[in-house]
Amino acid sequence: MIILEIRDVTEKDYVESMKLSMYAFQYEIPEESKAARVELLKSQRLIGAWKDNNLAAKLHIIPHQVYVNGQEWKMGGLAGVAAYPEYRRTGFVKKLIFHGLEIMRSEEQIVSFLHPFDIGFYRKFGWEVFTENKKLLIEKKDLKFLETQPGTVKRFAKENHHPDIEKVYSRFSHKYTGMLVRELNWWKNSIYGDGQIAVYYSETNEALGYLLYEVKDRKMDVQEFVTLTQEARFGLWNFICQHDSMVENVTILTSNHELLQYTLQQPKVKMEVTPYFMARIVDAEKCLKKFQLNNLPTKIFLHIEDEFAPWNIGSYLIGNGETKVYKDKPGSTCIQPPLRGIRLDINSLTAILFGYKRPVELYELGYIKGHESEIAVLEKLIPHSKPFFYDFF
Repeated sequence: MIILEIRDVTEKDYVESMKLSMYAFQYEIPEESKAARVELLKSQRLIGAWKDNNLAAKLHIIPHQVYVNGQEWKMGGLAGVAAYPEYRRTGFVKKLIFHGLEIMRSEEQIVSFLHPFDIGFYRKFGWEVFTENKKLLIEKKDLKFLETQPGTVKRFAKENHHPDIEKVYSRFSHKYTGMLVRELNWWKNSIYGDGQIAVYYSETNEALGYLLYEVKDRKMDVQEFVTLTQEARFGLWNFICQHDSMVENVTILTSNHELLQYTLQQPKVKMEVTPYFMARIVDAEKCLKKFQLNNLPTKIFLHIEDEFAPWNIGSYLIGNGETKVYKDKPGSTCIQPPLRGIRLDINSLTAILFGYKRPVELYELGYIKGHESEIAVLEKLIPHSKPFFYDFF
Protein backbone atom coordinates (compact mmCIF):
# COMPACT_ATOMS: atom_id res chain seq x y z
CA MET A 1 0.00 0.00 0.00
CA ILE A 2 1.35 3.40 -1.03
CA ILE A 3 1.43 5.92 1.83
CA LEU A 4 1.22 9.40 0.39
CA GLU A 5 1.73 12.75 2.06
CA ILE A 6 0.49 15.96 0.43
CA ARG A 7 2.13 19.11 1.76
CA ASP A 8 3.76 22.38 0.77
CA VAL A 9 7.14 22.36 -0.90
CA THR A 10 9.19 24.68 1.29
CA GLU A 11 12.46 26.47 0.56
CA LYS A 12 14.53 23.56 1.82
CA ASP A 13 12.83 21.38 -0.83
CA TYR A 14 13.42 23.73 -3.79
CA VAL A 15 16.43 21.80 -5.06
CA GLU A 16 14.36 18.59 -5.22
CA SER A 17 11.57 20.50 -6.95
CA MET A 18 13.98 21.81 -9.59
CA LYS A 19 15.37 18.32 -10.14
CA LEU A 20 11.86 17.01 -10.79
CA SER A 21 11.12 19.85 -13.23
CA MET A 22 14.35 19.25 -15.13
CA TYR A 23 13.63 15.53 -15.36
CA ALA A 24 9.99 15.86 -16.38
CA PHE A 25 10.35 18.77 -18.82
CA GLN A 26 13.79 17.74 -20.13
CA TYR A 27 15.81 20.90 -19.63
CA GLU A 28 18.73 22.03 -17.52
CA ILE A 29 18.93 24.97 -15.13
CA PRO A 30 22.47 26.39 -15.28
CA GLU A 31 24.15 26.60 -11.91
CA GLU A 32 24.44 30.38 -12.18
CA SER A 33 20.63 30.64 -12.74
CA LYS A 34 19.53 28.54 -9.77
CA ALA A 35 19.60 31.42 -7.26
CA ALA A 36 17.26 33.45 -9.50
CA ARG A 37 15.00 30.41 -9.90
CA VAL A 38 14.79 30.07 -6.11
CA GLU A 39 13.69 33.72 -5.85
CA LEU A 40 11.02 33.05 -8.46
CA LEU A 41 9.75 30.00 -6.55
CA LYS A 42 9.36 32.11 -3.41
CA SER A 43 6.59 34.07 -5.16
CA GLN A 44 4.67 30.86 -5.89
CA ARG A 45 2.84 28.23 -3.86
CA LEU A 46 4.32 24.79 -4.44
CA ILE A 47 2.46 21.63 -3.43
CA GLY A 48 4.19 18.25 -3.37
CA ALA A 49 3.22 14.61 -3.12
CA TRP A 50 5.74 12.76 -0.96
CA LYS A 51 6.33 9.00 -0.91
CA ASP A 52 8.65 7.79 1.87
CA ASN A 53 9.89 11.38 2.29
CA ASN A 54 10.83 11.55 -1.40
CA LEU A 55 9.23 14.11 -3.71
CA ALA A 56 7.17 12.08 -6.19
CA ALA A 57 5.04 14.78 -7.85
CA LYS A 58 4.38 18.51 -7.54
CA LEU A 59 2.54 21.51 -8.92
CA HIS A 60 2.89 25.28 -8.71
CA ILE A 61 0.16 27.85 -8.06
CA ILE A 62 1.17 31.29 -9.33
CA PRO A 63 -0.91 34.20 -7.96
CA HIS A 64 -2.11 36.56 -10.68
CA GLN A 65 -5.05 38.79 -11.52
CA VAL A 66 -7.03 38.84 -14.76
CA TYR A 67 -9.61 41.12 -16.32
CA VAL A 68 -13.18 39.78 -16.41
CA ASN A 69 -15.93 42.16 -17.52
CA GLY A 70 -13.50 45.02 -16.94
CA GLN A 71 -12.93 43.96 -13.31
CA GLU A 72 -9.75 42.53 -11.80
CA TRP A 73 -10.26 39.00 -10.50
CA LYS A 74 -7.80 36.91 -8.50
CA MET A 75 -6.52 33.98 -10.56
CA GLY A 76 -4.44 30.97 -9.59
CA GLY A 77 -2.09 30.00 -12.38
CA LEU A 78 -1.48 26.26 -12.40
CA ALA A 79 1.97 25.36 -13.71
CA GLY A 80 4.87 22.95 -13.31
CA VAL A 81 2.63 19.91 -12.86
CA ALA A 82 5.03 16.97 -12.91
CA ALA A 83 5.63 13.47 -11.56
CA TYR A 84 8.47 11.00 -11.85
CA PRO A 85 7.54 8.18 -14.26
CA GLU A 86 7.42 5.54 -11.52
CA TYR A 87 4.65 7.57 -9.83
CA ARG A 88 2.55 8.33 -12.89
CA ARG A 89 -0.92 6.82 -13.20
CA THR A 90 -0.98 6.30 -9.44
CA GLY A 91 -3.46 9.10 -8.66
CA PHE A 92 -0.76 11.35 -7.16
CA VAL A 93 -1.37 14.21 -9.61
CA LYS A 94 -5.12 13.84 -9.18
CA LYS A 95 -4.76 14.30 -5.42
CA LEU A 96 -2.43 17.26 -5.94
CA ILE A 97 -4.90 19.00 -8.25
CA PHE A 98 -7.78 18.48 -5.82
CA HIS A 99 -5.66 19.91 -2.99
CA GLY A 100 -4.56 22.77 -5.26
CA LEU A 101 -8.18 23.71 -5.93
CA GLU A 102 -8.86 23.79 -2.19
CA ILE A 103 -5.89 26.12 -1.71
CA MET A 104 -6.97 28.42 -4.53
CA ARG A 105 -10.43 28.63 -3.03
CA SER A 106 -8.99 29.51 0.38
CA GLU A 107 -6.87 32.21 -1.29
CA GLU A 108 -10.05 33.61 -2.93
CA GLN A 109 -8.71 32.93 -6.41
CA ILE A 110 -12.06 32.75 -8.19
CA VAL A 111 -10.63 31.29 -11.38
CA SER A 112 -7.59 29.28 -12.43
CA PHE A 113 -5.66 29.30 -15.72
CA LEU A 114 -3.17 26.84 -17.18
CA HIS A 115 -1.34 26.03 -20.41
CA PRO A 116 -2.13 22.39 -21.13
CA PHE A 117 0.25 19.73 -22.36
CA ASP A 118 -2.94 17.79 -23.15
CA ILE A 119 -6.36 19.46 -23.28
CA GLY A 120 -8.25 16.23 -22.66
CA PHE A 121 -6.26 15.53 -19.50
CA TYR A 122 -7.17 18.83 -17.83
CA ARG A 123 -10.77 18.77 -19.05
CA LYS A 124 -11.26 15.79 -16.73
CA PHE A 125 -10.43 18.09 -13.80
CA GLY A 126 -12.76 20.91 -14.84
CA TRP A 127 -10.52 23.18 -16.90
CA GLU A 128 -11.79 24.21 -20.33
CA VAL A 129 -10.29 25.97 -23.34
CA PHE A 130 -11.25 29.63 -23.19
CA THR A 131 -9.14 31.31 -25.87
CA GLU A 132 -7.55 30.81 -29.26
CA ASN A 133 -4.53 32.43 -30.86
CA LYS A 134 -4.39 33.42 -34.51
CA LYS A 135 -1.05 33.51 -36.28
CA LEU A 136 -0.75 35.27 -39.64
CA LEU A 137 2.02 33.93 -41.92
CA ILE A 138 2.91 36.72 -44.33
CA GLU A 139 5.37 36.51 -47.20
CA LYS A 140 7.57 39.43 -48.25
CA LYS A 141 5.57 39.98 -51.45
CA ASP A 142 2.47 40.75 -49.37
CA LEU A 143 4.10 43.52 -47.32
CA LYS A 144 2.10 46.27 -49.04
CA PHE A 145 1.76 49.64 -47.35
CA LEU A 146 -1.66 50.89 -46.29
CA GLU A 147 -2.73 54.52 -46.09
CA THR A 148 -0.04 56.69 -44.50
CA GLN A 149 -0.89 57.73 -40.96
CA PRO A 150 -0.06 61.06 -39.26
CA GLY A 151 1.57 59.56 -36.17
CA THR A 152 5.05 58.27 -35.40
CA VAL A 153 6.62 55.06 -34.08
CA LYS A 154 9.15 54.91 -31.24
CA ARG A 155 11.10 51.81 -30.26
CA PHE A 156 11.80 50.65 -26.70
CA ALA A 157 13.72 47.80 -25.07
CA LYS A 158 13.66 46.28 -21.60
CA GLU A 159 16.34 48.76 -20.49
CA ASN A 160 14.22 51.81 -21.37
CA HIS A 161 10.74 50.36 -20.92
CA HIS A 162 8.13 53.13 -20.98
CA PRO A 163 4.88 53.31 -18.93
CA ASP A 164 2.99 54.26 -22.12
CA ILE A 165 3.27 50.60 -23.11
CA GLU A 166 1.54 49.50 -19.93
CA LYS A 167 -1.24 52.07 -20.43
CA VAL A 168 -1.93 50.81 -23.95
CA TYR A 169 -1.96 47.20 -22.75
CA SER A 170 -4.35 48.02 -19.90
CA ARG A 171 -6.82 49.77 -22.21
CA PHE A 172 -6.55 46.93 -24.72
CA SER A 173 -7.09 44.32 -21.98
CA HIS A 174 -10.41 45.84 -20.97
CA LYS A 175 -11.74 44.96 -24.44
CA TYR A 176 -11.27 41.25 -23.71
CA THR A 177 -12.06 38.66 -21.05
CA GLY A 178 -9.17 36.85 -19.38
CA MET A 179 -6.24 39.17 -20.08
CA LEU A 180 -3.52 39.14 -17.44
CA VAL A 181 -3.02 42.16 -15.18
CA ARG A 182 0.69 42.80 -15.74
CA GLU A 183 2.99 44.27 -13.11
CA LEU A 184 6.22 46.06 -14.08
CA ASN A 185 8.36 43.09 -13.02
CA TRP A 186 6.28 40.80 -15.21
CA TRP A 187 6.91 43.07 -18.20
CA LYS A 188 10.66 43.04 -17.66
CA ASN A 189 11.10 39.40 -16.64
CA SER A 190 8.43 37.59 -18.66
CA ILE A 191 7.44 39.71 -21.67
CA TYR A 192 10.45 41.24 -23.40
CA GLY A 193 12.75 38.24 -23.73
CA ASP A 194 15.13 39.17 -26.56
CA GLY A 195 12.52 41.37 -28.22
CA GLN A 196 11.74 45.06 -28.41
CA ILE A 197 8.55 47.09 -28.49
CA ALA A 198 7.52 49.62 -31.13
CA VAL A 199 4.85 52.07 -29.92
CA TYR A 200 2.59 54.03 -32.27
CA TYR A 201 1.93 57.64 -31.17
CA SER A 202 -0.71 59.96 -32.59
CA GLU A 203 -0.01 63.54 -33.68
CA THR A 204 -0.89 64.64 -30.15
CA ASN A 205 1.67 62.17 -28.73
CA GLU A 206 -0.93 59.72 -27.39
CA ALA A 207 0.19 56.08 -27.38
CA LEU A 208 -2.40 54.09 -29.35
CA GLY A 209 -0.77 50.72 -29.95
CA TYR A 210 2.41 48.67 -29.90
CA LEU A 211 4.25 45.69 -31.36
CA LEU A 212 6.37 43.25 -29.37
CA TYR A 213 8.72 41.74 -31.94
CA GLU A 214 12.08 40.27 -32.91
CA VAL A 215 13.94 40.38 -36.22
CA LYS A 216 16.33 37.49 -36.73
CA ASP A 217 17.55 35.32 -39.62
CA ARG A 218 15.57 37.43 -42.11
CA LYS A 219 12.33 36.79 -40.27
CA MET A 220 10.18 39.20 -38.29
CA ASP A 221 8.31 37.56 -35.44
CA VAL A 222 5.56 39.78 -33.98
CA GLN A 223 4.63 38.25 -30.63
CA GLU A 224 2.06 40.89 -29.63
CA PHE A 225 0.03 43.12 -31.95
CA VAL A 226 -1.93 45.52 -29.76
CA THR A 227 -3.98 48.41 -31.16
CA LEU A 228 -6.62 50.73 -29.75
CA THR A 229 -7.61 52.46 -33.01
CA GLN A 230 -7.60 51.89 -36.76
CA GLU A 231 -4.94 54.60 -37.05
CA ALA A 232 -2.60 52.56 -34.86
CA ARG A 233 -3.45 49.36 -36.75
CA PHE A 234 -2.46 50.97 -40.08
CA GLY A 235 0.54 52.74 -38.56
CA LEU A 236 1.99 49.58 -37.02
CA TRP A 237 1.35 47.54 -40.16
CA ASN A 238 3.25 50.15 -42.18
CA PHE A 239 6.08 49.90 -39.63
CA ILE A 240 6.19 46.16 -40.28
CA CYS A 241 6.32 46.84 -44.03
CA GLN A 242 9.34 49.10 -43.50
CA HIS A 243 11.28 45.90 -42.81
CA ASP A 244 10.72 44.59 -46.34
CA SER A 245 14.42 44.86 -47.22
CA MET A 246 15.41 42.96 -44.04
CA VAL A 247 13.04 39.98 -43.97
CA GLU A 248 11.63 37.26 -46.20
CA ASN A 249 8.53 36.61 -44.11
CA VAL A 250 6.61 37.91 -41.10
CA THR A 251 4.56 36.09 -38.48
CA ILE A 252 2.02 38.02 -36.40
CA LEU A 253 0.40 36.50 -33.32
CA THR A 254 -2.95 38.11 -32.55
CA SER A 255 -6.34 37.56 -31.03
CA ASN A 256 -8.72 35.52 -33.16
CA HIS A 257 -10.88 38.67 -33.12
CA GLU A 258 -8.19 40.98 -34.58
CA LEU A 259 -9.29 42.67 -37.85
CA LEU A 260 -5.85 43.38 -39.34
CA GLN A 261 -6.13 40.65 -41.95
CA TYR A 262 -9.35 42.12 -43.34
CA THR A 263 -7.69 45.52 -43.90
CA LEU A 264 -4.73 44.20 -45.92
CA GLN A 265 -4.47 44.73 -49.66
CA GLN A 266 -3.93 40.98 -49.88
CA PRO A 267 -5.98 39.43 -47.06
CA LYS A 268 -5.49 35.95 -48.51
CA VAL A 269 -2.57 35.05 -46.26
CA LYS A 270 -1.94 31.80 -44.44
CA MET A 271 -3.47 31.68 -41.01
CA GLU A 272 -3.19 29.27 -38.09
CA VAL A 273 -5.84 29.26 -35.35
CA THR A 274 -4.89 27.23 -32.28
CA PRO A 275 -6.57 26.62 -28.90
CA TYR A 276 -4.29 28.17 -26.29
CA PHE A 277 -4.96 28.58 -22.56
CA MET A 278 -7.54 26.83 -20.39
CA ALA A 279 -9.57 28.31 -17.55
CA ARG A 280 -11.53 26.90 -14.64
CA ILE A 281 -14.01 28.41 -12.23
CA VAL A 282 -12.69 27.60 -8.75
CA ASP A 283 -15.54 29.13 -6.74
CA ALA A 284 -18.84 29.13 -8.64
CA GLU A 285 -20.78 31.04 -5.98
CA LYS A 286 -18.35 33.95 -5.81
CA CYS A 287 -17.96 33.87 -9.58
CA LEU A 288 -21.68 34.13 -10.32
CA LYS A 289 -22.19 36.82 -7.68
CA LYS A 290 -19.32 38.89 -9.09
CA PHE A 291 -19.98 38.31 -12.81
CA GLN A 292 -21.90 41.13 -14.48
CA LEU A 293 -24.87 39.70 -16.33
CA ASN A 294 -26.98 41.74 -18.70
CA ASN A 295 -29.47 43.81 -16.71
CA LEU A 296 -32.74 42.09 -17.57
CA PRO A 297 -35.84 41.37 -15.43
CA THR A 298 -35.54 37.63 -15.90
CA LYS A 299 -34.14 34.70 -13.92
CA ILE A 300 -32.95 31.17 -14.60
CA PHE A 301 -31.77 28.24 -12.49
CA LEU A 302 -28.32 26.76 -13.18
CA HIS A 303 -27.77 23.28 -11.72
CA ILE A 304 -23.99 22.84 -11.62
CA GLU A 305 -21.96 19.64 -11.37
CA ASP A 306 -18.27 19.63 -10.41
CA GLU A 307 -16.48 16.38 -9.61
CA PHE A 308 -13.24 17.92 -8.33
CA ALA A 309 -14.58 20.98 -6.50
CA PRO A 310 -17.66 19.63 -4.68
CA TRP A 311 -18.31 22.99 -3.00
CA ASN A 312 -19.52 24.19 -6.42
CA ILE A 313 -22.23 21.53 -6.70
CA GLY A 314 -25.66 23.09 -6.30
CA SER A 315 -28.39 25.16 -7.86
CA TYR A 316 -27.98 28.85 -8.57
CA LEU A 317 -30.81 31.22 -9.40
CA ILE A 318 -29.29 34.04 -11.48
CA GLY A 319 -30.69 37.16 -13.11
CA ASN A 320 -32.53 40.35 -12.27
CA GLY A 321 -29.44 41.68 -10.48
CA GLU A 322 -28.96 38.87 -7.96
CA THR A 323 -27.71 35.33 -7.40
CA LYS A 324 -29.34 32.92 -4.94
CA VAL A 325 -27.63 29.68 -3.99
CA TYR A 326 -29.26 26.38 -3.04
CA LYS A 327 -26.92 23.70 -1.66
CA ASP A 328 -27.47 20.61 0.45
CA LYS A 329 -25.64 20.91 3.75
CA PRO A 330 -25.30 18.03 6.24
CA GLY A 331 -27.68 18.47 9.14
CA SER A 332 -29.55 21.38 7.56
CA THR A 333 -32.93 21.72 5.94
CA CYS A 334 -32.18 23.19 2.54
CA ILE A 335 -35.05 24.60 0.53
CA GLN A 336 -34.87 22.68 -2.71
CA PRO A 337 -35.30 24.72 -5.87
CA PRO A 338 -37.73 23.67 -8.59
CA LEU A 339 -36.47 21.03 -11.00
CA ARG A 340 -36.71 23.45 -13.90
CA GLY A 341 -33.53 25.11 -15.12
CA ILE A 342 -30.34 24.32 -16.99
CA ARG A 343 -28.01 21.49 -16.04
CA LEU A 344 -24.32 21.86 -16.85
CA ASP A 345 -20.87 21.01 -15.57
CA ILE A 346 -18.17 23.45 -14.48
CA ASN A 347 -16.41 23.18 -17.86
CA SER A 348 -19.45 24.46 -19.73
CA LEU A 349 -20.08 27.22 -17.21
CA THR A 350 -16.47 28.36 -17.66
CA ALA A 351 -16.73 28.36 -21.46
CA ILE A 352 -19.94 30.40 -21.29
CA LEU A 353 -18.84 33.03 -18.78
CA PHE A 354 -15.50 33.61 -20.52
CA GLY A 355 -17.29 34.07 -23.84
CA TYR A 356 -15.59 31.17 -25.57
CA LYS A 357 -18.89 29.47 -26.38
CA ARG A 358 -22.48 30.68 -26.30
CA PRO A 359 -25.19 28.79 -24.35
CA VAL A 360 -27.05 27.90 -27.54
CA GLU A 361 -23.87 26.35 -29.02
CA LEU A 362 -23.31 24.11 -26.02
CA TYR A 363 -27.00 23.21 -25.98
CA GLU A 364 -26.78 22.11 -29.63
CA LEU A 365 -23.75 19.97 -28.72
CA GLY A 366 -25.64 18.39 -25.83
CA TYR A 367 -23.22 19.73 -23.23
CA ILE A 368 -25.91 21.62 -21.34
CA LYS A 369 -29.45 20.37 -20.72
CA GLY A 370 -32.68 22.31 -20.42
CA HIS A 371 -35.75 23.52 -22.22
CA GLU A 372 -35.16 25.66 -25.31
CA SER A 373 -37.00 28.54 -23.67
CA GLU A 374 -34.59 28.39 -20.71
CA ILE A 375 -31.57 28.32 -23.02
CA ALA A 376 -32.97 31.43 -24.69
CA VAL A 377 -33.17 33.19 -21.31
CA LEU A 378 -29.55 32.31 -20.50
CA GLU A 379 -28.49 33.45 -23.95
CA LYS A 380 -29.94 36.89 -23.24
CA LEU A 381 -28.42 37.12 -19.76
CA ILE A 382 -24.84 36.36 -20.81
CA PRO A 383 -23.06 39.38 -22.32
CA HIS A 384 -21.14 38.90 -25.54
CA SER A 385 -17.42 39.05 -24.74
CA LYS A 386 -14.16 38.32 -26.51
CA PRO A 387 -11.76 36.02 -24.64
CA PHE A 388 -8.03 36.40 -25.18
CA PHE A 389 -4.73 35.73 -23.44
CA TYR A 390 -1.24 36.70 -24.67
CA ASP A 391 0.87 35.50 -21.74
CA PHE A 392 2.50 32.24 -20.77
CA PHE A 393 3.49 30.64 -17.48
